[in-house]
Amino acid sequence: MPSESSAAPWDVRRPPRADGRVVLVTGGNAGIGYFTAEQLSATGATVVLGSREPARAEVAMAAIRARVPGARLSAVRLDLADLSSLEAAVASLDTDRLDAVVHNAGVALDAPPRRETADGHELMFGTNHLGHFALTHRLMPLLSAAPAARVVTVGSFAAKSERLDLDDLQSRRDYRPGRAYGRSKLAQMYFGLELDRRLRAVGSTVTSVVAHPGGALDSLTPSRPPVHVRTLGEGLRAAPAALVVQGKDAGAWPVVRAALDPSVRGGQVWGPRMFSLRGKPRCEPLWSHLCDLSVAARLWDVSCHLTGVRLGVL
Repeated sequence: MPSESSAAPWDVRRPPRADGRVVLVTGGNAGIGYFTAEQLSATGATVVLGSREPARAEVAMAAIRARVPGARLSAVRLDLADLSSLEAAVASLDTDRLDAVVHNAGVALDAPPRRETADGHELMFGTNHLGHFALTHRLMPLLSAAPAARVVTVGSFAAKSERLDLDDLQSRRDYRPGRAYGRSKLAQMYFGLELDRRLRAVGSTVTSVVAHPGGALDSLTPSRPPVHVRTLGEGLRAAPAALVVQGKDAGAWPVVRAALDPSVRGGQVWGPRMFSLRGKPRCEPLWSHLCDLSVAARLWDVSCHLTGVRLGVL
């Protein structure tokens, strides 16, 4: 694994050109996903926005084109909460390969009651983790067709203080929305790391990387009307918070670097430099609980069972 000092300098505002590459960003119509798509588009990459709502994807593409003339964009209807819909979504992609997929889409509930997906899974675990787990299975032929594709799973700093309950992954016994969200993101991060180990074991050209945005607030995020509008008052009130957290535009920096930087290696975790909450991206030391291979393996097996994906490498 290369050290940061040996890596080529990385300019977050001017990433290297990526002309000819095709990248799918799930949840690319808002938040971190929108800014990831905008920044990738500026490199010349062809960016596909995966979104539950086609109309919102169209609005996001218009906003990107207003800032990135000539942006190569398309959209696909993608509902990660409905596993039966994923085959058709992947079939509708107008490409013969994918150079990267950014697993960004997700839901976060602020209050009870507990909700379920179309497949009967707890909504946040089912969408954020199981949906992306099953989607990766469907995308693997397209990823394998690229010379050196990457799967970038977007985790969360909120997962650092959480631990998985492998006997209650669906939060049936004790449902708390904040905890369920953090655990769903932790499951994603375990998946991203375990996926890379399994890909390496079979000599695949596909690599898997994890990234997280740190502390990313709407109130510190620059306006991109009509996708996101920040008032002057909101910006002023949030100014003190900028000492420790950042906007979602900066939150996308580790994700973009994880997708494009040639020095990035599979199995790494990328996040903001300053206390993992704000700043330019860096390769982070692996969190201690993410090193538990037995948890990762058990989660993988359970995820295969719940999604109907076969065992092994997706």
